[in-house]
Amino acid sequence: MLEIYPHPITGAECAEAATPLGALSEFYRAFNNRNLDLMRRNWHPEVCVLNNPLGGIRRGWDAIEPLYARLFGGPARVRVVFFDYTLHEGADLFVVAGRERGRFESGDVGIDLAIRTSRIYRRVKGRWRQIHHHGSIEDPALLTRYRAAVGL
Repeated sequence: MLEIYPHPITGAECAEAATPLGALSEFYRAFNNRNLDLMRRNWHPEVCVLNNPLGGIRRGWDAIEPLYARLFGGPARVRVVFFDYTLHEGADLFVVAGRERGRFESGDVGIDLAIRTSRIYRRVKGRWRQIHHHGSIEDPALLTRYRAAVGL
């Protein structure tokens, strides 16, 4: 039986990054608090890939970091929560697949977000490091509004 986890991940959880749920919490803590240093520690520096509606496909932390730096350093505020997810864990790899809900705000523009999300982490020296993220917005009108709001 596939277990759907009942508790959303917000980033406020007190969990160690040495566990899968702790690594996820660390990511959302970094994202929701605009913490680029913590975000950098969450990703594997060399073998990571990001694929999302705003960043396209970016390979390696050197290509991914500018996306987060722009978002965290700009006037827009984005907060997301991960929910309705399954977790698939192996010895040195885990995958989560679920949804994000959140809010984008910039000036007088506010958009409620609904994103399908998957993340893959690899255990490196006892610590989970993110190696892949895929996010997609299935509602074309929402995607158009969101891309226009961020200037894409």
